[in-house]
Amino acid sequence: MAAMAEGAKRGEAQAAQVLIDGFVATARERGIAPEPLVATQLDGRRVRTDKVGWYVNNKKSVAVGESGEWFVLTVPSSTWGRLRGVKLEPSLPELVVGRGGRDGESGDLADFLQRMLERAT
Repeated sequence: MAAMAEGAKRGEAQAAQVLIDGFVATARERGIAPEPLVATQLDGRRVRTDKVGWYVNNKKSVAVGESGEWFVLTVPSSTWGRLRGVKLEPSLPELVVGRGGRDGESGDLADFLQRMLERAT
C-alpha cells in the first residue's frame, strides 16, 4: 500500500511539474520577474529566504522558484532564521494547492498559476 501511495504521489508531482515548467516559461516570455521569497516561521514571524520566485497563493505559503522548484514557505521557528534568513529546500509539487487546508485557498494548481499570470499582466 505504501509503495502504491508513493507512486501516486510521484505521478502527481510529475504532472504538476509540467504545469509549473509551463508557467515559468510563460512568465519569462512575458517579462514577469521573480521576487525574493519570504517564509513564515511557525511562530508567525516572516523571515528572508535564499530563493526568488513567484508566490502561488494570496497567503504566500507556497511558491514556484525561478528554476521551477516548488517551495512550501512555512518553516520551523528559530532565532538563527530570524537573524540570518532560512535556506529553502524544494518539495514535491501537488496538483491541488492547499489540499486539506481550511483557509479557503485551495484549488487546482493550474487555476492558481493562470491567476498569477493574469494578475501580472
